[in-house]
Amino acid sequence: MSIAAAVQDEDLLSELRAVLAGEPDPVANAANTAALIYARLPRLNWAGFYFLQGETLVLGPFQGLPACTRIPLGRGVCGTAAVRNETIVVPDVHEFPGHIVCDSASLSEIVVPLTIAGKLSGVLDIDSPERDRFGPAERALLEAVAALYVEACEGS
Repeated sequence: MSIAAAVQDEDLLSELRAVLAGEPDPVANAANTAALIYARLPRLNWAGFYFLQGETLVLGPFQGLPACTRIPLGRGVCGTAAVRNETIVVPDVHEFPGHIVCDSASLSEIVVPLTIAGKLSGVLDIDSPERDRFGPAERALLEAVAALYVEACEGS
């Protein structure tokens, strides 16, 4: 990672800390987090949240074109990341078995699970119109973003 990229990542995390400070509401925090990611990370076409309701992930706040409203657990990248409770990075969504096409322009994706108060609450989903957009640096950054979101929602 270049020094400029590292500074940009720390700027995004600092800005996110400020936006989330003192606000525990998950929807308000998701809206601001999605907007900040979309505004600050280049080469994205979608950034948003899905929240767990029963056995389904339901669309939450996002930036980008309209998206799939409901994703069953275990289906697509989001549902798989939720069931595994682990971050999934997909360099080419067309090679991911069972990929759900919400935006045909999306070519790569990263999904980070969100665990609030010890329970899976949803996922942070980021798409790009470029293949292989997300590497180890983006994974670390977005996992840090997710951790800040969770911390704020837990009221810490």
